[in-house]
Amino acid sequence: MTYAVAVKLERGIVFAADTRTNAGVDNIAQYKKLTCWRIPGERVLVMLSAGNLAVSQAVLSLLNEAPSDKEYPGTTLYSAQNMYRAARVVGEALREARSIDGPSLEVSKLSFSTSFIFGGQIGDEPPRLFHIYPEGNFIEATTDTPFFQIGEHKYGKPILDRVAQTSMKLGDAAKLVLLSFDSTLRSNLSVGLPIDMLTYETNTLKLEHTKRIGQDDPYFKMLSGEWSKALRAAFQNIEAFDI
Repeated sequence: MTYAVAVKLERGIVFAADTRTNAGVDNIAQYKKLTCWRIPGERVLVMLSAGNLAVSQAVLSLLNEAPSDKEYPGTTLYSAQNMYRAARVVGEALREARSIDGPSLEVSKLSFSTSFIFGGQIGDEPPRLFHIYPEGNFIEATTDTPFFQIGEHKYGKPILDRVAQTSMKLGDAAKLVLLSFDSTLRSNLSVGLPIDMLTYETNTLKLEHTKRIGQDDPYFKMLSGEWSKALRAAFQNIEAFDI
């Protein structure tokens, strides 16, 4: 399984995904689940994936087919006029992959469970963020709901619900996302380091801040330790239940 999350802010978008994939407790591997497409000065698109790895790779292959190929004359991620149209391209690729692999998965009693978080900016349009479902349809992040999660999201959701705001600075949102991962890593063995993180700043139309956070990353180790101490201190400072 996996855990991936993105938070849309006034200042930009923070994306992060773990790299663990497993087919049983003794068959664990690492795959990058964060993918970027960009034309500097024109567009930056980022996608996070969760679910069936073979399906997500099939979708990526469809999306990466040469946009100038005469065999594929339709809209691509490199030609979509806005983020909504780009999200439609991803949804259509997901539907195509489903039409190819879906029947075989059903015969094997496996679900078509792949989903994506897709966001970025095209031209002068403000950055946008979408959650694309296995059926290919999607919803968009709003001020009231500025973040999306896919995969093993339940352990990392409470802190996002309490803290995430669109007015946050990118650095604070990145810290929040890593705390969400810390909670998930502690409670779910199917999610594991390293974490791929990308922060996109509004209107830059380029990628400057990407990082892979591994087991020995000093900031993540410090953050995890300080958060544990802060939680214990907060617990001790709350009056005990009167029995």
